Amino acid sequence: MNALQNVEGSVFRLTNDWIEKGLAESRKSARKRMILPIHRTQDAIVQRIANFLQPGTYIRPHKHPRPHASESVYIEKGAITLLIFDNVGNITEKHWMHFNQGGKLIDIEANVWHAMLIWYPDTVLYEFKRGPYDVDEDKQFAPWSPEEGSDEAEAYLKKLLELCRA
Repeated sequence: MNALQNVEGSVFRLTNDWIEKGLAESRKSARKRMILPIHRTQDAIVQRIANFLQPGTYIRPHKHPRPHASESVYIEKGAITLLIFDNVGNITEKHWMHFNQGGKLIDIEANVWHAMLIWYPDTVLYEFKRGPYDVDEDKQFAPWSPEEGSDEAEAYLKKLLELCRA
C-alpha cells in the first residue's frame, strides 16, 4: 500500500489522530513513507496530500512534465533537504527545510528535476500540485537515477546523503 484512501466529505480536518495514523503506516511501510490524499478524487483540479516519511526512504529524482504542474511543498514536522538537479544528474541546489526554522515552504516549477532526503523520523510534509492526476503523465523519473527497489538505489541514496552532510 502506497497511500491511504482519499478522505471524504465536504470538510476535512487533519487532526493529530490522522497524523499519527499516517506516521504509523509510514513506519510499517517497506518504502518508509505513506501519503494521505486530501483531495477527494484523483481528478481534482488541485491535488493535496499529506506525506508521512521516515529516514531511509528513497524518493527517486523526478520532474512533473506537464506545463501546469508546479508543486509546492510545506514542512510541518521533521527536516528534509530538497535537491534540484540539472539534466544530467548534477546537484545544482540544496534546500534545507526544518519545521522549526524559516523557509518552511518551497515551490518548484514544472520540468525541474528534484528529490528529497529525509533526516528525522516522523517527518510530515504537505504537497500541493495542480491536477488532475494522471499516472502516465504526472511524473517522469530521471533516467540517470536508479529505480526504486533496485540494488543501486540504496547506494545512490547513501551517496546523496553523504553529499548533503558535507
